[in-house]
Amino acid sequence: MSYAIVGFGKIGQALAHAFARKNIKVAVASRRPPEALAPQARAIGPTVVAKSLQDALEADTIILAVPFGEHREVANALPNWEGKTVIDATNSFPLTPEELDGLPSSAFVAKAFTGAKFVKGFNHLIAATLATDPVVEGGHRVVFLSSDDEDAIAPVADLAKQLGFAPVKLGKLNEGGALVHARGRTWGQLIFQDLFKKEQ
Repeated sequence: MSYAIVGFGKIGQALAHAFARKNIKVAVASRRPPEALAPQARAIGPTVVAKSLQDALEADTIILAVPFGEHREVANALPNWEGKTVIDATNSFPLTPEELDGLPSSAFVAKAFTGAKFVKGFNHLIAATLATDPVVEGGHRVVFLSSDDEDAIAPVADLAKQLGFAPVKLGKLNEGGALVHARGRTWGQLIFQDLFKKEQ
């Protein structure tokens, strides 16, 4: 399984730290050329490799960590997303429900990624928290996952576990997933909740 993070701002870098901590190889890409990202990528760890957007999108699993308004630009970089898993770590705040066609933000984003297995995840924590080691005092920091495709969640949950997180499935995007979506000027109740799950 190969991984890429598209977007190398605070959230993208926080996620890159999570991969580096576990020595899992991940490509990172943004609007900037790879040589502009390379020094920062190297500073995070040897398994973090700066690539062009096109090269990064060859990965099996792509974490979307761009500002919400740029998701279509990423989606348009491939003619179709069959066989890819897209993890949406974006937040649409402060767009109104009307601007999102009345959909949860991830369902709105998913429409652009035709054919992809689409999972909402890693979006509810601030970057500084996401960047820290998720294993604390015998527990694991929780990440919430939601998807309209039940089969898509399992490999993302496996990745979350590999990275040291405790995945919690919330069901479909418009059900439990609404708890981690920003709508208008309100945040879902689980956004910013820094929770831990004790090992059984």
